[in-house]
Amino acid sequence: MHSGARGKAGGIVLCKSDEEVKDASEKLFGTYLKTIQTGDEGKLIEKPVMREMYRIVSIAKKLGIPADYPRLKGLNSRYSKITVVERKATDKGPSFGEQFHTDSIYTKKPPRFTMLLSKLVPRKGQANTEFSSQYLAYKNLPHNIKKKLKNLKAIYSSEGPISVTLQERTKEKGKQKNELISKHKIIKKINKKLSIFCSPGHFIGFKNINKKEETKLKKFLFKHQVKKKFQYSLEWEKDQLAIWDNRSMLHQATPFKGDRIMHRITIY
Repeated sequence: MHSGARGKAGGIVLCKSDEEVKDASEKLFGTYLKTIQTGDEGKLIEKPVMREMYRIVSIAKKLGIPADYPRLKGLNSRYSKITVVERKATDKGPSFGEQFHTDSIYTKKPPRFTMLLSKLVPRKGQANTEFSSQYLAYKNLPHNIKKKLKNLKAIYSSEGPISVTLQERTKEKGKQKNELISKHKIIKKINKKLSIFCSPGHFIGFKNINKKEETKLKKFLFKHQVKKKFQYSLEWEKDQLAIWDNRSMLHQATPFKGDRIMHRITIY
C-alpha cells in the first residue's frame, strides 16, 4: 500500500488483534490517501484484485469472447479486457453512460453481453443502473410502426449524443481513436425473439428516410423504447455483479454525486 513517510497520510494503522485488522481494513478500502507523491488527486486503496479479476474474466470466457472496448484503456496489461468506469465526486457534467444506450453499437459486431462489477459505490439507491427491455418494447409497438421499422436501418456513431459522458474519463484513460460508425437493422431476432435494436445514445440518423419523417419517427421510437413499464432499476451495492444481454436490453447510469468505480467487460 502506498503511504506517506511513517504513515502520516494514514496508510499505516497499528492493530493488536484480528478484529482490529478487519475493522481498520474496511475503513481504509475505498478511501483515497493523499501524499506529496500523489498530489491532491490521492491514491485509491483497493483490495487485492488478482484472484477476483481472474474469476471475473473466467465467467466472461464461459459466456463468449471478452472484447476490447474501443474508447477506454483496460485495467492493466494482464486484464486489458476489463474497463474501469470511474466517476469522482469532483467530476462535473453527466456520469459515464448517463443516457439509454447499447454498448459499442457503433461497431460492425456489437457485444452480445455486458458484465459490470461494482468496486466502489455511493449509498444504496444513489447510483443506479436502469435497464429497459427491448423485447417488451417491440412486443408493444403499434402494428403500423412494426411494419415501418421492419427493414429500416439506423446509423450509429461513437461520437453520438452519449459521447459527452465519456469526456472526463477520456482525459485520463482514453485511447486515441477516430470516429467509429456502423449501420444496423432496427428490428432483429435475438435468441429467437424479435427485439428493437436501436441505441438512442449513439443514434445519428435513419438510412434512406427523409428528414421530416425521421424526426417524427425518432421522437416516437426513443420515447417508446424507455417506457417505465419496460424498465428495471438496479440499486448497486459494493461487490455486486450484473450480466445482461447487450443487444436486447438498453441501459443507462442515473445521475449521482460521490465516488464510484465499476469494472466492466463486454463479450462477443
